[in-house]
Amino acid sequence: MSYRAVLFDLFDTLVTFDRNRLPELTVNGRVIRSTAGHLHETFRPFAPDVELGRFVDALMWSWQEAERIRNEDYREVGAPERLGFLVARLGLDPDTLEPAAMKALLATHKRELSKAVVFPAHHGPLLRALKGRHRLAVVSNFDYTPTARGVLEREGIADLFDIILVSDEVGWRKPKPVIFEMALHRLDVVAGDALFVGDRIDIDVAGAQGVGMGSAWVNPERTALPPDVRPPDYEIRDLVELGPILGIPDGR
Repeated sequence: MSYRAVLFDLFDTLVTFDRNRLPELTVNGRVIRSTAGHLHETFRPFAPDVELGRFVDALMWSWQEAERIRNEDYREVGAPERLGFLVARLGLDPDTLEPAAMKALLATHKRELSKAVVFPAHHGPLLRALKGRHRLAVVSNFDYTPTARGVLEREGIADLFDIILVSDEVGWRKPKPVIFEMALHRLDVVAGDALFVGDRIDIDVAGAQGVGMGSAWVNPERTALPPDVRPPDYEIRDLVELGPILGIPDGR
C-alpha cells in the first residue's frame, strides 16, 4: 500500500515516558514521583498558607477529575483548566489569583514533566528517511501543546513534521473523528492516502479506522487483540519495522 502521509501518536509511539525520571517527593510519610513538589514551591509565593500535603491532595484530585471528564465523552481538559480545578479545590478563586501564578505553574509542570520524556535514538533515522517520501504529522492526546512541541524541538525532530496537532488545541481527544479529520485537512490528504501509527488499539487504531485511514499498531508486548476489535492493517513491535512497510528496507 502506498501512502502520501504518515501520522504518529506521540507518547509510547514516538517517545516514551520514564516515571523514574520524575522528581522524588516525600509527602505524608510516603515517597512518590511527581512534579507536585516543584509545583508547590512555585505556587507558595501566591498562596503561602497552602501546605504541601493539602496541595498534593488537591493536585491529585484535579487529575482524577480531568480523567473523569475525558472518559465521559473524550472532551479534552487542557492543562490551564485542570490547574483551575486545583486552585478551586484549594478554596481559592482562579479569577482573582494573580495571572503570574497560573503561568508559573504551567511553566514548572512543562519543565519537570519533559525531563521524564525519552526519545529513542533509533527513531531518528527512520523519521528522517520518511520525511523525504511522505508528509508527516504528530497527532497526540495531551493537555498542553507547548510541552509536546517542546520535547520534539529539544530532540531536534520538530521540523520533520508538517503538522503537530495536540488534543488541547482541538478540544477533543482520539478516538473522536474530529482530531483525525483536522489533521488530514491540514496535511491536504484524504484518509485513504494516510497511515496512522499508534500504541493504543482502542484509541489510535480504532479512531483511524473510523475515518478510513490505514493503521499500524505498535504492540511491543505482543498483547492479544481484544475480542470484537477490527485488526489493524499492520502490527509492529518497534517503530523501525515501519521501514519495510513504507519502502525503506533497513528502516533508515
